[in-house]
Amino acid sequence: MRLSPRSANSVPEIICSRCSGVCNNKELGISIPRPVRQGPSRFIPAGEILQVGREDANMHSVFSDAFTDMGRLDNITLVMVFHPQYLESFLKTQHYLLQMDGPLPACYQHYIGIMAAARHQCSYLVNLHVNDFIHNGGDQKWLNGLENAPQKLRNLGELNKMLAHRPWLITKEHIEQLLKTGEHSWSLAELIHAVVLLAHYHSLASFTFGCGINPEIHSDGGPTFRPPSVSNYCICDITNGNYVGHQTQVGVMGTDSCEVEALMEKMKQLQECRDEEEASQEEMATRFEREKTESMLAFATEDEDPPPARDVSRHFEDTSYGYKDFSRRGMHVPTFRVQDYSWEDHGYSLVNRLYPDVGQLLDEKFHIAYNLTYNTMAMHKDVDTSTLRRAIWNYVHCMFGIRYDDYDYGEINQLLDRSFKVYIKNVVCSPEKTTKRMYDSFWRQFKHSEKVHVNLLLMEARMQAELLYALRAITRYMT
Repeated sequence: MRLSPRSANSVPEIICSRCSGVCNNKELGISIPRPVRQGPSRFIPAGEILQVGREDANMHSVFSDAFTDMGRLDNITLVMVFHPQYLESFLKTQHYLLQMDGPLPACYQHYIGIMAAARHQCSYLVNLHVNDFIHNGGDQKWLNGLENAPQKLRNLGELNKMLAHRPWLITKEHIEQLLKTGEHSWSLAELIHAVVLLAHYHSLASFTFGCGINPEIHSDGGPTFRPPSVSNYCICDITNGNYVGHQTQVGVMGTDSCEVEALMEKMKQLQECRDEEEASQEEMATRFEREKTESMLAFATEDEDPPPARDVSRHFEDTSYGYKDFSRRGMHVPTFRVQDYSWEDHGYSLVNRLYPDVGQLLDEKFHIAYNLTYNTMAMHKDVDTSTLRRAIWNYVHCMFGIRYDDYDYGEINQLLDRSFKVYIKNVVCSPEKTTKRMYDSFWRQFKHSEKVHVNLLLMEARMQAELLYALRAITRYMT
């Protein structure tokens, strides 16, 4: 049932009120499932996340619109609400990709979401899109495995694999293979839509694991009649070591009381040094290559690769393919110079031309994530965080071989310590390996809202990196 916007304004309250009446009626003799975990996130205490019903008028409107669109307020939305300006842009973009008429039919859109999320074993997103796929009339046979989907979607598997793990390998020949005339060919507009969806859900998987998003009420690992055995936990838990029961929440205020002050002092010193002298182009290039090489080694060493979860790996092929394999072999990631192909000068216009308005929506979302600031760091106010935000964004792009000629990559080593780099590398490249220990180990004095902000930066930087490689290949094909 599709609700009108006006009637949707009170829908969440009506549902909560009526369900509470049923749940509190003991005379019915109904066993009510209880949550295995409290709140939308395993990493963030439920009490620190905005509770539905306590939002202000503006956020109430955002919640109502989201509920009207999706028929739910999912846990991703409830964690993103730490940053309302970004959340509005995110929901607006996702609405356009999935709800508005586009080049691809609705069932294709949701199946592509399943394919993308499954590459990172993200059962949370897979479960959401399985339900939406069925709701939009998708053929349930496709859910038995990628081999049961139409050949046109199966042909997208290679691009999905490379885009998720090694986007620098995408060439115009891969694009040509998808677009060549034939029964199962893609149009340029369809391919742009598919590429944006793939990048969106790869990066959203990073956010999901990076913030420890809990399963929804209707999903595996959600509320239950009894605590499940290990074999019944959400795949997300099994693959990242978070199924060991109740763990003590590591305090945000860590024992190192100088952590924030030391970081602020480094930021100040870097700004002063930048004003005094500038490194040569040769030195800047050397520092980039050094940082790119070192980023390959930033994975946590104590975690081994778990086998892909069976009920999501059926949605993709070549389960052994991944970023980690690439780095272990010592292969070279080629350098992508933003001065030669950038989102602002090239990618934005290409997307907007072939999929109208989406380029504008993505551009707005990138800018909000990159520029978002409250001028605070932990307990400190009136802080210019631009140097730190730029270091985080550029470190993500550096891991994908993307270089900004005007940036001194020596700043990254001074601002991002090893525990933070390990967290970033796992969230961006192997999100399914992200653990609560990694989340707790960096920025111990910072607020959870600031760590969610970090995850927004990681998600958007990753999405832009994937798009740059795919769109450059499409541009080369077109020329």
